[in-house]
Amino acid sequence: MSITRRVTFRLYPSVVQNNKLHYWRKLHKLLYNACVSHRTTQYKQFGESIDYFDQQNCLPAFKECWTEYKELGSHALQATVKRVDFAFLRFFRIKSGYPKFKSSRLYKGWTYPCKAGWKACTSGKNGYLKLSNLGNVKMRGQARDWGVPKTCTILFKQGKWYASITVECVPSRIQTGNGAVGLDFGTHHAVAYSDGTIVDNPRFVKQSQEQVNRLAKKGRRKRTPNWKKRIKASRRWKRANKAVAKIQSKVARQRQDWQHKLASDIVSCNSFVATEKLNLKNLTRKAKKRCDPASPLGARERAPRQGSKRKAQKTGLNRSLLDVGIGNLKSLIKYKVTEAGGIYIEVPTRKLAPSQTCPGCAAKRKKNLSERFHVCDCGVQQPLDRDVAAAMVMINYARGKELASTDASSLPAHKESSSSTSCGSMKQLGALKRQKLTPNL
Repeated sequence: MSITRRVTFRLYPSVVQNNKLHYWRKLHKLLYNACVSHRTTQYKQFGESIDYFDQQNCLPAFKECWTEYKELGSHALQATVKRVDFAFLRFFRIKSGYPKFKSSRLYKGWTYPCKAGWKACTSGKNGYLKLSNLGNVKMRGQARDWGVPKTCTILFKQGKWYASITVECVPSRIQTGNGAVGLDFGTHHAVAYSDGTIVDNPRFVKQSQEQVNRLAKKGRRKRTPNWKKRIKASRRWKRANKAVAKIQSKVARQRQDWQHKLASDIVSCNSFVATEKLNLKNLTRKAKKRCDPASPLGARERAPRQGSKRKAQKTGLNRSLLDVGIGNLKSLIKYKVTEAGGIYIEVPTRKLAPSQTCPGCAAKRKKNLSERFHVCDCGVQQPLDRDVAAAMVMINYARGKELASTDASSLPAHKESSSSTSCGSMKQLGALKRQKLTPNL
């Protein structure tokens, strides 16, 4: 069974190629902003809603007027227009914020949605990337599994160029063991296994926080930018911010490396993994501002009291949760177990309440966060770590409730709706076009 993987290579362009890549990135940024402005203007002034196909059909005339866009490739320009469409769909569906204009500093790169305009000359280890109207660019990196390249995204991060290539390949993951384990994620312990194993929180952010604070203090003493007052940032401010970004990038790489190793270790010993379903967006939400009860205003219009103790506590808790990276760790475990032919189950947290349930007698008792050990009169192992007890509850529930329903043949087939096809990815749009061009026999 073939799957789609994403492999990232580091690019090493020459001076001329580097300048041209920056120029192309600026052109894609301007096209993105033009599409956002086009949609906003047409709706506010004329009451017309512009979709992706309207803007895509304008690209040929746009390139005749702005000839510098001809060397970028029509498919790459369509992908940039589609990125604007994704931003507006996200705004209308989940109210994530109205799409804004992008600056050159925040616009990372562009995408080639098909094989046109680029070619990866490699067998999965190093090689070079061939781009139309640019030439061969040396790249370094190694893929776990290599196959047929499908798409390519050019990115500029931390002063370096990268090529993120999606590859359709056959996974070669080692077979898992016959074990079954329940996993509980947290901040006190990063992961607690149902067999009693505990993985401590590495706290990568805390290890580098002192150095980041020292460099950030230097940056605050420099001339900061103010776009409203037309004040440009000084070179020393840019240098200090670049040093902070370099440390934060290193922390992110350390966390990702630790997560991959931990997920591989879990999958190599267990083919059945059960964990809890978490809403991380709500868990890491900012604390609400406390109101002053002595305020003469109404209950809903009380003046907020700044600097409350709960706000500081919630900020520290959010930092610890994000430092572990629970969401990414769960996704890594899920796809590694699935590739190896195992079973991954998420138990309903609100219904089960693993932290409040006894793994021996299933009795529920509310516990404070200060209670780090589980104690019950049913004779369960004493003392039992709170997180380990929660992991045991998850694996017991998954074995008894969910194991019988994992037969894929009994599951209903997924049918794609017409709405998801008409506003989906570039791959779905291509399939829709081919379907229209195919003659009816």
